[in-house]
Parts: sequence; C-alpha cells; structure tokens
Amino acid sequence: MMQLTDFIYILVSVLCFCGYIWANMRFCKRYLKISKGRELIFTALFFSGWVLGTMNEQYTVSYMVLAMLHHIFFVGLVVLLFHGDVGKKISVAAILLTVTTLAGNFFTSFFSCVALIWQHTVNRMLEPIIAGWEYSVINNIVLIIEITIICWLTKALCSVFYDKTRRWYVTLVVLLFAFTAMIDVANWGSSNGIMVRSGGNMGLFYDQLFSHAEIIALTALSMFAAGFYVFGMNRIDLEQKKAAQYHSQVLTYKMLEQQYSRSERLRHDMKNHIIALSGLLEDKEWEKMNDYLNKMRDSANLGTGEELTGSRVVDALLYQKREKAEKQGILWQCDVQIPKLCGMEEFDLCVLFGNILDNAVNACEAMEGSMANQGLQRFIDIQGKTVKKCFLLEVKNSIHIKDKNQAGTAYQKIQHWGTGLLNVNDVVQKYNGAINMEVEKNIFSISILIPLADAVHDSRQAI
Repeated sequence: MMQLTDFIYILVSVLCFCGYIWANMRFCKRYLKISKGRELIFTALFFSGWVLGTMNEQYTVSYMVLAMLHHIFFVGLVVLLFHGDVGKKISVAAILLTVTTLAGNFFTSFFSCVALIWQHTVNRMLEPIIAGWEYSVINNIVLIIEITIICWLTKALCSVFYDKTRRWYVTLVVLLFAFTAMIDVANWGSSNGIMVRSGGNMGLFYDQLFSHAEIIALTALSMFAAGFYVFGMNRIDLEQKKAAQYHSQVLTYKMLEQQYSRSERLRHDMKNHIIALSGLLEDKEWEKMNDYLNKMRDSANLGTGEELTGSRVVDALLYQKREKAEKQGILWQCDVQIPKLCGMEEFDLCVLFGNILDNAVNACEAMEGSMANQGLQRFIDIQGKTVKKCFLLEVKNSIHIKDKNQAGTAYQKIQHWGTGLLNVNDVVQKYNGAINMEVEKNIFSISILIPLADAVHDSRQAI
C-alpha cells in the first residue's frame, strides 16, 4: 500500500512537471502560434510522455534510446502542433531542449554533490548513494530552476527569432543539437559505469563526486558556448542587416543629392527655358510646348511636395514617403521645421526620417486587412520643431497591436527593435540625444530629442 510520504512525493513531482509544461508552452507561444485545441493536445501528450519516461525503470530501455526518443517526441510535438515556419519551429524546440538538457544536468549534478557531501560528513555514511526521496527532491528543485530559466529566456530571446532566414535557423539548430547530444553521451557513460575515478583507492564516494564534477564542468562550458553562439550569431546577423540597410540609405541619399542637383541646374537655366516657352506660346505650338514642359519636369523629378523643412534632402524624402502613403489611403499630416544650424549632417537626417517613416508606412499598410476594416483611420503624423535648446521630432502612426505585451513602453527595450530603429538609435546616440517609444490605443509614437549646436541657442528661436 502506498504510504503518505510516497503520495506527497508523487503529487509534488506532478505539480512541478505541470509547471514545466506550462513554461515550455509559454515559450513556444511567444514565438509560434497554436490553437486552443492543439494546446490541450500538446499538454496531454507532453504529460503522457513524461509518465512513460518515469516508468522506464520497469523496462530495459537504454538511456541513449530513451533520450533520443524524448528529443524526437518533443520536436515532433512542436513541429506538428504549432503554426509557423518549419525552421523556426525546430529552432524553438532545439533551444528548449538544449536549455533544459544543459541546465538540468548541471543542477542535478550540483545538488547531487551537495547531497553526497551532506550524507558523508553529517550522516557519517562512508559510501552514500542518492536514491528515494532525495532523488525526488533534487529532480523537483531542478524542474523549478528550469521553469525559472525558461521564463527568463521567453523575453530575452525576442531578437533571436525576429526576421531570420531559414539558413540562419539551420545553422543554429545543428550546433544546439550537437551540444545536447554531447551531454547525452556523457550521461550514457555515467549510467553505464564509465565514470571519472579517483584511482581506485578513494572509494565510491569520491568516484561519484569526481563524476558529478565532470558533468558540472562539461555542462557549464557547454552553456557558456551555446549562449555565446546563439547571441553572437544574432549580433552578427543584426550587424549585417544594419550594414545592408545603411548601404541602401547611402544610395538613397546619393539619389536625392542627384535629384536636387538636376533641380538646381533647371533653376539656373530657367531664364532660357522661359524664353523658349514664350516662343512656343507665341507660335501656338501647344504639343511642342507640352513636350517641353514634360521634359523639364522629368529632368528635375519635380513633384508637388508641400513640405518645406529647411533641409532639401528631408523635403525630397518626405515627398516620396507622402506619395507612397497617400497611394495607400493613409492620412498624412506633417509640420517639420529643422533649424539651419542644428549640427546634424543631412545624411543622418535622411537615416532618421527614412527609417521612422518606413516603419510608420509599413505599420499602416499592415492594418489594411484587419483594424482598418473596423473603421479605424490609418494615419501618420510628423511634428518637428525647436524646443528650447533641442530639436524635437515626434512621429505618431496607427498600428495593429497583436500582443497586449506591446502596449505601454515595451518598445523601449532595444532587443525588441527592428533593424531600422537600431539605425535610428545609432544616429540619436551620435548626437547625444534621447529616444522614447510608446504604444497606446493602437497608436505608436516615437519621440526624439537632439541637442542643438551652440549656434542655434538663441532665445528667439526657442519655444
């Protein structure tokens, strides 16, 4: 008959593993999608797999076979039940497996060492062995630690799964599975008596300590290497995207410069053009006059832009973005006045306005099939002015909030930013400015404050 203590141990173990399932589900749902029905199936199958695994002592299944079945089973659950790109789903499962395998083995060996030393020194056991309730307590403590680590990583890995290619996911998965396999082999060796021994004259107690110390050292190095690899790869990918976007912005800036160069040449030759047009008008050569005007317009790439900001590059950029927004039916409001001696290079102004407005237009376009159909107006509002000794730029745009966690100041954390906003942040930091972003009531707002040069520190210009 089951004793009360055994029942308590089983109950605590079940509760701990239910928390472990919840943490894994929360992590997967952060980066993947799943329906309520499939969520229940995932939970039921995950729990059933754990029950079957704990019954392994009654059978002769080897450790390596059991570990391999566990990994395949978990990856299969994630791939089959969650929605999303296959590479991303496997990567999510691989990170969870690597984290739980490395952390589980590290802390299991660590607490096993503590328990062995306690039994040997306090209880005076010459050759202590961990079994029964001690083994159950260690497993439950390790599960609680794993739950804590998974919950922390749920937010810490946001940028790792943002805007990645399938090739990136494949590269990530290969090494993570290699770390997991290495630890599985080390555990298989321990389970088959392949242990780090003291030389044969120090007894089973020290042999166990040396073997657990080996696992601790191996898993600690593996955790450091895996973390360095994941975050390092993510950093390299981010820098490559920033460099590519920066190169694109350089080309855009050169294009705007060429456009204004053509416009300047047109203005310089305006007197001659007027004489030519007057001759065509007197001769009533309407078609030739129309062709002449069209050539003038095309050569200078003139538009009917309304923005006069004080920067020719920003004027051209605003005209292009406004034209794109209005084609999409997005309400455009703009009032920007840039001080002549603000101290910012025109290229940096191009990076600042270009990235912010690209994000705003993309956010509004994404609403077309969702929130826009609910009668909400898509808009972009740009305000720029001198405030005391600073240039203040405020941009607001409508946005569709998919996750309630996006509300408030969640976007202030740099790991949540896209590549464009990271380039914006680089410009702001270059001029010792400040940046703030908020999301509230389906409106995203970004405020940038840039200190002005001494030349514009005139009280008549300050507000």
